[in-house]
Amino acid sequence: MVWSWLRRGRATPKLPLPGGCGQRRHTLRTERLLLYTPETMLDLAAVLAAASDAEAQRWLGWGEGLLTDARVRDALLRVRPGDAGSRPPFPGAGKLLAEPFPPRPDQGEMLVGVRLDDGRYAGATELNTATGEIGGWLAPHARGRGLGAELFRAAVLLGHDHLGLRSVRAGHEPANTASARALRSAGFVADDGPPRHTLGDGREIDARWLRHTSPAPPRRCRGAGPEAPDGPAGGTAAEEP
Repeated sequence: MVWSWLRRGRATPKLPLPGGCGQRRHTLRTERLLLYTPETMLDLAAVLAAASDAEAQRWLGWGEGLLTDARVRDALLRVRPGDAGSRPPFPGAGKLLAEPFPPRPDQGEMLVGVRLDDGRYAGATELNTATGEIGGWLAPHARGRGLGAELFRAAVLLGHDHLGLRSVRAGHEPANTASARALRSAGFVADDGPPRHTLGDGREIDARWLRHTSPAPPRRCRGAGPEAPDGPAGGTAAEEP
């Protein structure tokens, strides 16, 4: 993927402009978000920091190994990826920026979300290509703005139009009404699934499941990895010319 940088005026943030999909990398855009496969370890560190607060971990339950120290988290949440190269936001940021992020099939697909209005990292969405399950989270400054629905719509597009998945699904805790509302706004409908789910930190929670099925034949873009012999999870797909 070829990157360039653009500043459209003093009031407009400098944003990364990714090229087309290719080499296991994808780019998408919604009304208010630019989403792309992480390019550097700074991208990854920033979006992990976005969900390291107690409010997010109440629902995500990642466990200590993925959580970012509060002092580093505050610095990362001020980062704008379009400025990081010229203005390192904290000591060590340059090293993270210089280290590329290697997409790995065993880790599924991740899209980093950047706010188009101010250029800050907004959160991320993940898609497990083996199961078709998606997840996502938003940084504190991006919550309460309806961006969750856009994030999940991006995950739907990634699954149906880029990875060739006929359907994708997501689970949430019944008390997590914000996630439930965002998923339904993104077009998900109720689906069957295990009534209990164990989080990464060992907590067992009640679970509700939803599904989104493509209304048209799904497709695979140039950025999709080699298709498994049995075809992608959720059905067959047409190859993008």
